[in-house]
Amino acid sequence: MKRTILLLSLLLGVLLLGSCASQAAVPAADEPAPEPIVPEPTPDPADEPEAAPVPEPDAAERRLASMTREEKVCQLLMLCSSDEDEVLPAAEGGAGGLCLYAASFADKDKAAVLAMTEDLQARSPIPLLLAVDEEGGTVCRVSSNPRLRAVPFAAPRYLYEQGGWALIESDTAEKAQLLRSLGLNVNLAPVADVPLSWQNYIYARSFSTDPSETADYIRRVVTVMKREGIGSTLKHFPGYGGSADTHTGQAYDRRPLEAFEEGDFLPFIAGIEAGADAVLVSHNIVECMDADYPASLSPEVHRILREELGFSGVILCDDLSMEAIGQFTHGENAAVAAALAGNDLLCCGDFEASAQALLAAVADGVLPEDQLDASVLRILRWKQSLGLDLG
Repeated sequence: MKRTILLLSLLLGVLLLGSCASQAAVPAADEPAPEPIVPEPTPDPADEPEAAPVPEPDAAERRLASMTREEKVCQLLMLCSSDEDEVLPAAEGGAGGLCLYAASFADKDKAAVLAMTEDLQARSPIPLLLAVDEEGGTVCRVSSNPRLRAVPFAAPRYLYEQGGWALIESDTAEKAQLLRSLGLNVNLAPVADVPLSWQNYIYARSFSTDPSETADYIRRVVTVMKREGIGSTLKHFPGYGGSADTHTGQAYDRRPLEAFEEGDFLPFIAGIEAGADAVLVSHNIVECMDADYPASLSPEVHRILREELGFSGVILCDDLSMEAIGQFTHGENAAVAAALAGNDLLCCGDFEASAQALLAAVADGVLPEDQLDASVLRILRWKQSLGLDLG
């Protein structure tokens, strides 16, 4: 009897537990059924977006990374001289470039000039920018020697009058080919200045008093120079206009900014759009941009060239030994002030003194190291574009 009661009790307990489990498994009428759990798929590595590849540094970047501070500083300098006692040490000291005057070519034939330029390159630890002013007309450093060309290159305005744009372009090509055959790789040309009248200093070297005509001329010349592989330099930013000669003293330009925006800037913009390698900044004081300093020493003038005209190439200043600069440097070497203003390449008459001044400025934190690197990289990339081997 007791055994029967025990079995019945156990059976009743099992039935009660089953009933509770069944009721727990059925949700209440007002409760939503739970969402089924779906396992997350295992990500396929092939579906992951690839990280953008890091570009390999080019030859200019690799060379910059291997340079000492002293080597970088020297690359900022272009010695303007024909004195071998100055030219040879600058080449051996790693100057960024040399601007040679007519005396370097006088009485030499083509073979002798080529031997000279090859020797200069062989002496330099980094290939040189070898430049001349071969504008045509009143400024002919090379073709003034009849052993190099039967007659000097003519002024652009005369060429246009004789044969239009076809003669301008063929003359530009011949000029570039002659310079390259002599081992020269940069022409400090074309002149982009727009004089106000025939009485102005720059008139004899300019193409036209009309900004649009000058812009057309600059566009065509720069295009041919690029095709022929010779470096081009637009000068003299922001435009001489009616200014006096800064070789002999200071010149002031009191015109409003609109005169530049609607006139003088047009040839420079055309040259920049055509791919000009460099822009040379003048020493005249343009009061609407900077009433206190020459354009070559003015950060504001350089800002306009970079930001408003969109130029990203090499900016170089006119020769810092010219008379217009001395009164602003109080006897100090002008190279540091020129670099701080925004020039990449500094035309100078004393390589050693300029290099020492720049080196001290970098060491003292006056000239920022990153600014030095940026300028040197632009110079090296210009050299690279001209086919010079940076190693």
